[in-house]
Amino acid sequence: MRSLPEFMPWHLLRSGSCDYALNMALDEVLLESVSTLGKPVLRFYGWKQPAASFGYFQKVTDVERLTPLRPLVRRPTGGGIVPHDADWTYSLSFPPMHEWYALAATESYRRVHDWVRLAFAELGIAAELAPAAYNAAAGQCFAGYERSDVLWHGRKVAGAAQRRTRAGLLIQGSVQPPPVNLSRECWESAMLSVAENRTVRWLPLPENSPILLRAEQLASEKFSQQHYNRKR
Repeated sequence: MRSLPEFMPWHLLRSGSCDYALNMALDEVLLESVSTLGKPVLRFYGWKQPAASFGYFQKVTDVERLTPLRPLVRRPTGGGIVPHDADWTYSLSFPPMHEWYALAATESYRRVHDWVRLAFAELGIAAELAPAAYNAAAGQCFAGYERSDVLWHGRKVAGAAQRRTRAGLLIQGSVQPPPVNLSRECWESAMLSVAENRTVRWLPLPENSPILLRAEQLASEKFSQQHYNRKR
């Protein structure tokens, strides 16, 4: 008799549309807390107003020149400028004991984008992973593309950035949806379905979690402050 697959519990957090500072604060707190949680966390979220996030190591004066979007917020991850005026954003946090933590950055990047590609495929949208970089513009995430970005009809529709610390691995991703009749809710459901097919079992992160209170504090003290966003 074939044994049943062993399901792996992951936390799921749907935080809805948040202020730009709270969005970045929540992801950073998830990175800080995922080791204690002991399970990966997938977070889906949106933006209350148009904004742009930019990589941790970017110079804010360059960012101001390259995008008209405001407000600007520095991400805890690397990468370039990401416009958040119509995109679907998500993050993944992994504790140090999880297999994703041990992956090379190129492999975790490829793996998360293959997940996005499979979700599109489940919805009847034929996307592909870029085999190589093409016309990648310095400082802007969605101008050109890098290897393993998600492409639709040759255009980049999904990118990501990551940060690895002793506390865990954080991946922040953005999907610029292709111009087809597809809702965000359908895409999120497809993302969950793809993971379930690989034996992930979703556990809601409690709404009263101290993570959320810590994130509100960090949004106020750090990610909404000019001294942080203009530190470079």
